[in-house]
Amino acid sequence: MTQHPDAAQPLVDFAPTKDHFIGIDSDGCAMDAMDIKHTECFTPCYIKHWDLQPVSTLARQTALFVNLGSVTRGLNRWVALKQVLDLLRDRTEVAERGITIPPYPELDAFLAAPGYPLSDVGIAAYAADHPSPTIDRAIRWGNAVNVAIADMVHGCGPFPGVREAFEAMQPHVDAMTVSATPLHALTYEWNAHDLAKYMKVIAGQEMGSKAEHVQYAATGKYDADKILLIGDAPGDRDAAAKARCLYYPILPGNETFAWRRFTAEALPRFLAGTFAGDYQTMLIEEFNSYLPSEVPWETISGERRVPVPTVK
Repeated sequence: MTQHPDAAQPLVDFAPTKDHFIGIDSDGCAMDAMDIKHTECFTPCYIKHWDLQPVSTLARQTALFVNLGSVTRGLNRWVALKQVLDLLRDRTEVAERGITIPPYPELDAFLAAPGYPLSDVGIAAYAADHPSPTIDRAIRWGNAVNVAIADMVHGCGPFPGVREAFEAMQPHVDAMTVSATPLHALTYEWNAHDLAKYMKVIAGQEMGSKAEHVQYAATGKYDADKILLIGDAPGDRDAAAKARCLYYPILPGNETFAWRRFTAEALPRFLAGTFAGDYQTMLIEEFNSYLPSEVPWETISGERRVPVPTVK
């Protein structure tokens, strides 16, 4: 684990009040806001700011596949931007329309650069140190997404079953929001829907990755089998593995069932110490079956498997 950012100090300083800890992702997991953000905000901004108008239908399909409907669901926005552009560049239909998606090596360099968080703050710092038109464009795109979300996304509350799950946790669990969403948006959304009161801390992208959130707040403070992460994306599953904690998946498209099963079945198992092993394996195998690992279109390279980036 690397040196934590100053913004993560509340997680480092957090002291347990219960024997169990649960970290809960926000968009697409607890909050029913992920689909509208990607359909109405992120995707139109990809098309507008990256000159994808001539292939807008293909761009929309690709963006929604990357961000919602495949093994890369839930990627960090900057990593997903590269993924969308890379997949479009390799789509046969894009080439057939005479459109070339140029390489953006400056974006690749930012994603690989140590010391620059994959956040609005991180890319702004990178732009100051490594100015380029591509990074300026990426910042304009990110700012436009933020404006679109602020304008469009209102009243998108929790999935059915979430509030009941949080209430069931309260006597036994220190619960914390663990998200890659900017902190200001999380704080607003969770307070607007009266969910913040159930959380000990709300952790956003400024505090590090989701694995780091769990490591800072929980690792070494609770027994390893008493730490659980709830998420809806493969990145959440992998964050739990990196943090060496348990994982409960919320099933994309079947969220209400997943939350009700959590309260009725998974939470009692977690508290009783019978969650790990066969039960968790069954849950993860079911979750993996929901998200395809191959693109459903023809590619120039002939490669159909979805590349899953390693996020720094």
